[in-house]
Amino acid sequence: MALSPKLEMRQSQSLIMTPQLMQAIKLLQLSNLDLSAYVDAELERNPLLEKGEGEGGADAGSDGAEASSGDYADDFSESYGDSGEFSETSGFSDGGTFESSAEDWMQRDLEPAAEQIASRMDTDLGNVFPDDPGVSTPAAPGAAGGDGEAFRSTGSGGSLGEDYNLEAFVAQDDTLISVLEDQMHLVVSDPLDKLIAQHLINSLDENGYLHDDLAEVADQLGVPAEHVEAVLLLLQSFEPAGVFARSLAECLILQLKEKNRFDPAMQALIENIELLGRHDYPALRRICGVDDEDFQDMLTEIKALDPRPGRRFGGAPVQAMVPDVLVRQANDGSWAVELNSETLPKVLVNQTYYARVVRTARKDGEKEYLTDCLQTANWLVKSLDQRAKTILKVSSEIVRQQDGFLTYGIAHLRPLNLKTVADAVGMHESTISRVTSNKYMMTPRGIFELKYFFSSAISATVGGDAHSAEAVRHRIRQMIDAESVDAILSDDTIVKILNDDGIDIARRTVAKYREAMHIPSSVQRRREKRVRR
Repeated sequence: MALSPKLEMRQSQSLIMTPQLMQAIKLLQLSNLDLSAYVDAELERNPLLEKGEGEGGADAGSDGAEASSGDYADDFSESYGDSGEFSETSGFSDGGTFESSAEDWMQRDLEPAAEQIASRMDTDLGNVFPDDPGVSTPAAPGAAGGDGEAFRSTGSGGSLGEDYNLEAFVAQDDTLISVLEDQMHLVVSDPLDKLIAQHLINSLDENGYLHDDLAEVADQLGVPAEHVEAVLLLLQSFEPAGVFARSLAECLILQLKEKNRFDPAMQALIENIELLGRHDYPALRRICGVDDEDFQDMLTEIKALDPRPGRRFGGAPVQAMVPDVLVRQANDGSWAVELNSETLPKVLVNQTYYARVVRTARKDGEKEYLTDCLQTANWLVKSLDQRAKTILKVSSEIVRQQDGFLTYGIAHLRPLNLKTVADAVGMHESTISRVTSNKYMMTPRGIFELKYFFSSAISATVGGDAHSAEAVRHRIRQMIDAESVDAILSDDTIVKILNDDGIDIARRTVAKYREAMHIPSSVQRRREKRVRR
């Protein structure tokens, strides 16, 4: 065969990752918070996009805006019927969608309390603060404007109407740094000492520990190391007790000294704190030279100390987990599955604005820019709609597979993998993986990440149905929690009990699950329970 250059024509099929396809894949794996940030960025970038404010994503004040990504009712009706409920026996039932969302569920029990608060505000605030012109007083019964329900202002800008914000009067939370600085200004007077103290305060971590080397701090500030050490000793007397410690042992010592409980026996315990971590109580008691009763009192005092004294200040506010999917049991016993409308971005494409502007465009670059914006906007709305459909479809299949868990609890959680769900819904495993990442489902048993329902299978000993690894871990924890001091279960004993119940599991697997749940060994548990008895 001669080797020479030549031209050949071939036909082949391949999947090209276009920018639009990459955008759709990216949207699929975003959480609701990341998705909201992404949509907000697109709203700033694209002049043809608008944010819908009305119910279902439609903005009543938007002229010519259409193709809302928040209004999924028509698309769901085409794909799943007229109902948004999932029925275990017949897919989606005919009972209609349930209208409650996560916010409705939370606010339903808060409305009576809100009415009580409103009634208690029916107070003459002018009598409490008579000299404050900005304080409003309630209108007298029978006066113009209401029967004592509305507030009238006694000065300019003092209205307690709809715009009155009670949160403006909430005190700011104290942070660890602010608390320590207040104490420093009261105790430290020398300017150089204040400079050193401020540097050490700013060097604390969130737990209140100091990890900087004092020699390096002294060299950086240009002062003797003894001077820094003296300031540190002063700062270690501040509240909360235990701050500015450089180790766990020093943190506990500072708190014991503050309680006047740092005696020789307690010092021996702190110096051998690694034995306390291993629950080697007999050896630790011999080192301390105390009897069982005194040793038990010492352990009680140690457990009452705070190993992280800085955590009590300035903690980040707890953010409520907003579920993407809501699951509720219908009247007929089936499970109703609905997307949480609060997490669905409401985006509109203003076709009227595009038609008006494109007529005034004179340059080709302007028309091309507007066309690109329109295509991008339409594709974004389509991608959001497809994302919502996919999440609902995958969630419905998960609910169908894990009906036992929703009805009876974690002991009935079935083993499930991505391939099973992918085959059931006709999608690829990678798509299921993206859908279940950073998505949460609200069920009658709590809020769970979608990935929680996927667990490996542990085979049965007699050829029955496989068991979920999560259910087996729960069973192991239940057995250990129920054990007594005279009957501590070893890993071999747990394996035997599980094998008798039809669960084929190895000893190393039990040990792995136990360590993952931070459960100590049988020897350590026996020592700990004997001391507590």
